[in-house]
Amino acid sequence: MTPEEEIILNHMKHIGKPVKQSEIEEISGMDKKEVTKIINSLKKQGLVCSPQRCYYAPEE
Repeated sequence: MTPEEEIILNHMKHIGKPVKQSEIEEISGMDKKEVTKIINSLKKQGLVCSPQRCYYAPEE
């Protein structure tokens, strides 16, 4: 896991509820393309799910 992936995953865990990508961008200070890339990578690794459209949460 990259440091950026870890940062985003930790932010998601800290929030404690499904979040929109725009919220992740705002909290992390990363741009949209980078956040999209990281979320997709985390989803492929099975660490993040999308419980509803456009929302993301860490897998439990």
